[in-house]
Amino acid sequence: MRVLGIDFTSAPTRGKPITCLNCMFAEGMLRAGPLAEMTRFEQFEQALRAPGPWIAGIDFPFGQSRKFIENIGWPRTWSGYVAHAQALGREGFRAALNDYRASRPYGDKEHRRKTDEVVGSISPQKLYGVPVGLMFFEGAPRLLSAGVTIPHLQVGDPSRIVIEAYPGALARQLIGRCAYKSDTRKKQSESQLESRLAIVDKITSDTFADAFGFAVEARTGLADDPSGDQVDALLCAIQATWAWSRRDERYGAPATVDPLEGWIPNLTPTTV
Repeated sequence: MRVLGIDFTSAPTRGKPITCLNCMFAEGMLRAGPLAEMTRFEQFEQALRAPGPWIAGIDFPFGQSRKFIENIGWPRTWSGYVAHAQALGREGFRAALNDYRASRPYGDKEHRRKTDEVVGSISPQKLYGVPVGLMFFEGAPRLLSAGVTIPHLQVGDPSRIVIEAYPGALARQLIGRCAYKSDTRKKQSESQLESRLAIVDKITSDTFADAFGFAVEARTGLADDPSGDQVDALLCAIQATWAWSRRDERYGAPATVDPLEGWIPNLTPTTV
């Protein structure tokens, strides 16, 4: 099975591209292959439309919280509110989120989905710092338009499957809360490199294979990227592989997945 791990950005450039790691999963082994850097959204769209079979783990929030959708009065289906957000345009979407925040009391301005609470990810409404709200705006409509299958969100082409990934959750399982990346050059450090090397070392260990039911083969050079995008793409591919290996069990998702919000794999060991 072809597996893609994609580290997404809401504004791809040569300096900060969408990073895609092409992998193959067969006979219990995920093998990391070549990297592709997408500097234009058109390249991402082409990747989504490439013939299957493949599964991709992509790092951006596919959905918004039910609380936000219901409070703001957007359509109460995933496809409906994604299309509505797209119709607002980027600035209209940003204004809608800012106006909503301004109308809410302190401590209740940005809401997390149930899956965000489980894996420790931030609110998909967030526009500042890590602008995952804009990542949702740029990414989700493209998934809708591409007609891919998103388990628990969208029934599409069964040979093109997309999973929402969150590499930070798996990184914390591997190295705790040690910093391992930065987009700001002056904040990049030797200790972050050591953390990235530790991630790759743990991922490719027998201990990981025994715990999660499949082995990973990846080159240490992925850790050389100080932004962490290449390591994150590998973590996304691993999350997609874990979900694929549980495709007959709801892709590893709980029975309580909210079809308005979506879901992020929370990797659990097959052995204790």
